[in-house]
Amino acid sequence: MDKNSNKATFLFSSVMVVVIAVLLSVTAISLAPYQAKNIRIEKMKNILTSVSVHAETAETEQLFNQYITKQIVLNNKGEEINGKVAAFDIDLKKELDKIKTGKTDEQLFPLFICNKEGKTFYIIPVRGKGLWGPIWGYISLEADMSTIYGASFGHKSETPGLGAEIETEKFQQQFVGKKIFDEAGNFVSVTAIKGGASPDDMHGVDAISGATVTSKGVTEMFKRTLLNYIPYFKSRRMQHL
Repeated sequence: MDKNSNKATFLFSSVMVVVIAVLLSVTAISLAPYQAKNIRIEKMKNILTSVSVHAETAETEQLFNQYITKQIVLNNKGEEINGKVAAFDIDLKKELDKIKTGKTDEQLFPLFICNKEGKTFYIIPVRGKGLWGPIWGYISLEADMSTIYGASFGHKSETPGLGAEIETEKFQQQFVGKKIFDEAGNFVSVTAIKGGASPDDMHGVDAISGATVTSKGVTEMFKRTLLNYIPYFKSRRMQHL
């Protein structure tokens, strides 16, 4: 075959495409377990961060198993259930999206119980929408199931210096000490307030200047997600009265 012919060029190109495709497929398959492990470790880190436990990659799993003493799966009525899926493996986005298809009776929500220095904390995942994409995080509640002990937020594509500020310690620290229930026991959540929250407002934090949409997204994220846990917390609070 004439190596300079169009047929030879086409054949060579076709072979190269097939070879490269096979190599990419093999690489993707071989790396999949490592990628899955990294995602799992990152999730553990974020959960631990909400209770101010900061872990290096190598020690993350050991610390997670040390501090997270129980993982609970709740249905949409706030009842504990067993056997369907592990709390850690629940995809909160998929569960929240079930409301769009009318499958709320099939929703499952993960709850992580942490024991740190002899104190109990309840860790809840939260998820919402910012200006350019999804935002998410974890908040931890003290034993009273109302006072926020810590918060950890992340985002996919918020603007640096604006919406991306939800990832900063300065923004997250505002939530510490805030309460999701009022003194009468009503769920009021926490609101990011444009112009700044009053220092004595136990349910408000300062919104991010210049990031109104993302700040509203954080407020909506809290209310939308936490509502699914309120029946459980109310029943537990009643048991402790």
